[in-house]
Amino acid sequence: MNFPAPLARLLPHLVTVSPLERLRAAGGAAIGILIVGIIGMLTLPEPSAPLLIAPLGASAVLLFAVPASPLAQPWSVLGGNVIAAVVGVTCSLFVPEPSVAAALAVGTSIGLLLTLRCLHPPSGAVALTAVVGGPALQDLGYWYVLWPVLVGSLALLLAAVAYNRLTGKVYPHVVPANPLVVSAGQSGGLGVTVADLTSAIRERDEVVPVDPQDLEDMLQRAEVLAFNRRSGDVIAAAVMSQGVASVGPGTSLRVTLKLLRSNGVKAVPVVNASRRVVGIVTQTDILDKADWGPSATGSGLGWRLRSVTNSDRPLRGKARDVMTSDVHCVLTSTPIARVVQVMAETGHHHVPVVDSEGVLAGMVTQSDVVAALFRVNQSELALSA
Repeated sequence: MNFPAPLARLLPHLVTVSPLERLRAAGGAAIGILIVGIIGMLTLPEPSAPLLIAPLGASAVLLFAVPASPLAQPWSVLGGNVIAAVVGVTCSLFVPEPSVAAALAVGTSIGLLLTLRCLHPPSGAVALTAVVGGPALQDLGYWYVLWPVLVGSLALLLAAVAYNRLTGKVYPHVVPANPLVVSAGQSGGLGVTVADLTSAIRERDEVVPVDPQDLEDMLQRAEVLAFNRRSGDVIAAAVMSQGVASVGPGTSLRVTLKLLRSNGVKAVPVVNASRRVVGIVTQTDILDKADWGPSATGSGLGWRLRSVTNSDRPLRGKARDVMTSDVHCVLTSTPIARVVQVMAETGHHHVPVVDSEGVLAGMVTQSDVVAALFRVNQSELALSA
């Protein structure tokens, strides 16, 4: 929706979501509140204090519209609302002036919730309701903490867990495995870690309602999207070397070394009988991990380097003995930007490419990536000329 310029300047910089996500969030909140209301009617047909109280509507916004927020996690909901209820009732009972009691209840609650790491914005309303919610709630005293706060919050939370999971949201929230990165490393391509983001948030000294791990995930995704845009949407299939040589796990290291020499490559994938990649052997693996026999004892790396060039007689063992089994593969349809990130994250210079069935289709090297990016840059220069 487009707004007039003066009004648009007043709007928050919030990235909009799809219509389907809006419908999902709105429907979930409606179902959650309905469930809480039904529980209230079934347990107390004519309750002196209803199970539905206004703060639960605010909790529903967080639980169903922004379930990934730290403010919407179970401890925030239950701990925040219960602690605020205790504080609110206490202020109501011992501070006779309602306005003073209300101020103390809300202020004290916020301080405690920040200290106990269960900040939940609706909890401020829970504390306020205990003071100004009327005789029906005030007469409950500390029973207000149990009913309606704890029971209502728990019912809404359980509804949120079930609904969010049924509609594809991970709740309670954990950062999902990044599908843009085959194996996540300690930092993104920018070198920004979760610890860096946490430190930056502390420097701002204000509450940022986003998990630092989510921020890192978004940084990595943005990086990949930007690189993919600059690389012209080139995919792995367009740059990979096809018909690459491969070995089986039982292939001798002497044969493996000869294959590396004859093909002029520094790595060879290890495949099983179905041609699915189970590992990779590099020259470094052979130098560092292989058994070179008693004649190599004490001779050092220099001797082994000469042996790689001149002779493989002392070399013993099979490919399975030295291969890296935790191999990182990409699909033929993987954008080259993601391939680059896999290389950066893993430190590998060779990445096997597989088809949709997981069968080896080729290999992408750093040289292939550089050549592809050079061609893209040359095309951009030609178009701008």
